Amino acid sequence: MSKVEQPIEQANGAGGAWLLYGATGFTGGLIAREAARRGLAPILAGRNPERLEALGDELGLSHRVATVAELAPALAGVAVVLHAAGPYADTAGAVADACLRAGVHYLDLSGELPAILALAERDGRARERGVMLLPGAGFDVVASNCLSAHVARRVRGPRRLYIGIAGLELISRGSARSTALEFGQPVQIRRGGDLRAFPAGSLSRSFDYGRGPSPSVVVSWADLACGWYTTGIPDIEVYVEETAAVRWLRTLNQGFGWARELPVMRAWLDVGASLLPPGPSPEERAGRRAVVVAEVEDEAGRVARSRLETPEVYGFTVETTLALVDRILHGDVEPGFQTPARVYGPDLVTALPGVTREDLADG
Repeated sequence: MSKVEQPIEQANGAGGAWLLYGATGFTGGLIAREAARRGLAPILAGRNPERLEALGDELGLSHRVATVAELAPALAGVAVVLHAAGPYADTAGAVADACLRAGVHYLDLSGELPAILALAERDGRARERGVMLLPGAGFDVVASNCLSAHVARRVRGPRRLYIGIAGLELISRGSARSTALEFGQPVQIRRGGDLRAFPAGSLSRSFDYGRGPSPSVVVSWADLACGWYTTGIPDIEVYVEETAAVRWLRTLNQGFGWARELPVMRAWLDVGASLLPPGPSPEERAGRRAVVVAEVEDEAGRVARSRLETPEVYGFTVETTLALVDRILHGDVEPGFQTPARVYGPDLVTALPGVTREDLADG
């Protein structure tokens, strides 16, 4: 049997308890296991009682069964929620609203632009409630957000921010479902502070991820929100390295994106995602790295570039989330809608194991 919940102070120290919602998902499970190994004792939460009990038994942790629509009872005695159950377009608003009502700080792993923009609209209410809403607590968007904040300080009057990301070949079932939501949608960039839509695959750019220039394709990444709120740079574009899989998805999107609203296409996308394994195996993840490049241009056309290299994205996400939970439990918070680099600074990421950052030759 899962252990009986301890008093908050005994289970998690003076900072209070924390709840991991979506603990039985792929990334949630990685976080739960590493947290238990470190003695951090999260309360496990999710919809499936059998899977929660099994995980709680395995790790010696307590659990609470709750849906996102009926989360309030599960928040009793909790100081912060780490939300790891996507797609966040479907779940983040309900979980964040429950946290606001309960006065509980909120973290999530979202890289979904619409979900993050919806949380930003709750900024005023969050400030009134003294609650911090901090999406993008994993690789999406800690790595790119911290690097953007760093390189923006290297020029005066930054006007344009270009971000390139490599190392995203591995994908979990949950991430595939989130990606499917973008199928058939135009991509977005930020121009003059406003979001603007372009046809998928219509913009490309090369970045040096450490192997020389590599073609990359524009995506609607969370930094269009988080980078904007962190740096105030009015023009932002985000790209991912154009691997074979990315080229295939771009071709599919351009050829069949028009069919997105057809029930048969939505069903096909959902079934296709559900047939994937829960996530990459330890052997597949071992030794992999991810790279982020950020380029900032000022009004005179001067360019500053920096490059960040991290461990593979799932292991890195475990490190970022546990570091942020620890900070919040120790009272290091700022109420309102926030971004990782805005609250904790660009060097948050360089304090994590296995991360390197270098400034490249300026343009």
